[in-house]
Amino acid sequence: MREKVAIQLILFYTDFITREKDAHMLESYITVKQDGFSEIEIKKSRFICSVKRVTSEEEAKAFIAAIKKEHWKANHNCSAFVIGEKNDIQRSSDDGEPSGTAGVPMLEVLKKKELINVVAVVTRYFGGIKLGTGGLIRAYSHALSHTLDEIGLVIGKLQQELLITIAYPLLGKAQAFLEHSPYTLKETIYTESIQLICLVDEQATETFIAEMTDLLNGQLTIEKGATSYHELPFNEKGAQANDI
Repeated sequence: MREKVAIQLILFYTDFITREKDAHMLESYITVKQDGFSEIEIKKSRFICSVKRVTSEEEAKAFIAAIKKEHWKANHNCSAFVIGEKNDIQRSSDDGEPSGTAGVPMLEVLKKKELINVVAVVTRYFGGIKLGTGGLIRAYSHALSHTLDEIGLVIGKLQQELLITIAYPLLGKAQAFLEHSPYTLKETIYTESIQLICLVDEQATETFIAEMTDLLNGQLTIEKGATSYHELPFNEKGAQANDI
């Protein structure tokens, strides 16, 4: 008969910023990896797109104001931002371009990519050649999409941190399993026994515990740590890295 696993539900301190889980927390979110900017040229007009992660409308407006101050000689500083877990706040501005040709297309890019908590400003230095309504829509959309591709996206996943304690002879089996699993091995601690700190999607916690218990024939203890968001690289096809 297999030895019954001792699963201890002990909260331990971690080096991650923790957050109490409630019914309103998202299982995941997508946002930009970092703040940044890029520049493209279309028919002699310069389009400089600046992007920043923000958590409030006030912060977004302050960023827009800062870009306008930096590029005060530009013809236009068009903007769009989405704020909140469900994008409760959405704003856009054409800043003098024909209505609906700049800010709204930029906002649609952010929404199509399902991003949250992002503000974008596209600065235009007019090059003397008019682009027309369709050309402006394509130009502002492309300027933002190009910048997002350049700086990259991340997916923040709600994950449970688990401390697995096992004997040394079981280390190879555990590592081989984790290497080819959707779970993340954050750290291995070598003491009198082996401690594996793993990150598991919150909804997969019980499955992970069952799989590890079966794999190691119950010869382990599992301590639950904090539930918090951890960010992984994300691409347009939804592929994610298996490590941080």
